[in-house]
Amino acid sequence: MQYTTLGNTGLVVSRLAFGAMTFGVGELVAGVANNIDQTAADQMVGRALDAGINLFDTADAYTSGQSEIMLGKALAQRRHEVVIATKVGFRTGRALTDTGLSSRHIVVAAEGSLKRLGTDYIDLYQLHIPDPLTPPEETVRALDDLVRRGLVRYIGFSNFPAWKAARMLAIQERHGYARFVGAQMYYSLLGRDLEQEIVPFVADAGMGVLVWSPLAGGFLSGKYTRSNPTPEGARLNQFKLPPIDVEKGYDVVDLLKQIAANYQATPAQVA
Repeated sequence: MQYTTLGNTGLVVSRLAFGAMTFGVGELVAGVANNIDQTAADQMVGRALDAGINLFDTADAYTSGQSEIMLGKALAQRRHEVVIATKVGFRTGRALTDTGLSSRHIVVAAEGSLKRLGTDYIDLYQLHIPDPLTPPEETVRALDDLVRRGLVRYIGFSNFPAWKAARMLAIQERHGYARFVGAQMYYSLLGRDLEQEIVPFVADAGMGVLVWSPLAGGFLSGKYTRSNPTPEGARLNQFKLPPIDVEKGYDVVDLLKQIAANYQATPAQVA
């Protein structure tokens, strides 16, 4: 395994992270169900740990909180060895206040994540999506409060446009609040928008980038082809995320297979 530090911090993380979005039994989003129980989660996390992975990512909204619970149990005996990242922002309940990036929701959500994860602190707490209603000053102040309370070590954002993240960063710097250290964003061979604004911004700001869906939802694994566009049991059959140009995708997969054959590798490894 290769390691690096997250942005301009001393936090050492594996270059490959483990995403726990599929943990849990039941509905992930409308029409898409997860079927990973605790036994399977323990096995998957164990293999990741054996491979040297120390960065594990989840969110409070994944399978109604089951992902955090399962990940916490799977890591319980080795908590001091790993970096746990989770996120806040998506709807987690029926109440109007069970979503967004208000101070109220951030604090309640963080305390809930701590309980589900079975830990005293969250290593990296990330804003999952932008909130068009809450003033950015309120959001970053709430994050700083969590850091000052010792409940969160580092903070980051996910799925934000560069201008909105830059505005929040300016507020953090102006008031001496805890700064963003990482941006978790979609990036793959079929989705390279990140290169236009986010990468230059985070590089200038001294942040790191955590990539989600580097295989474009599994499309770049090579199992989706023109002759078999909907392989049985494949997640993209129901969960069309991230959106991709399918025809371009088939061309890219064809090239990946050619390259992989030359190196005795898989298309996913090349991607």
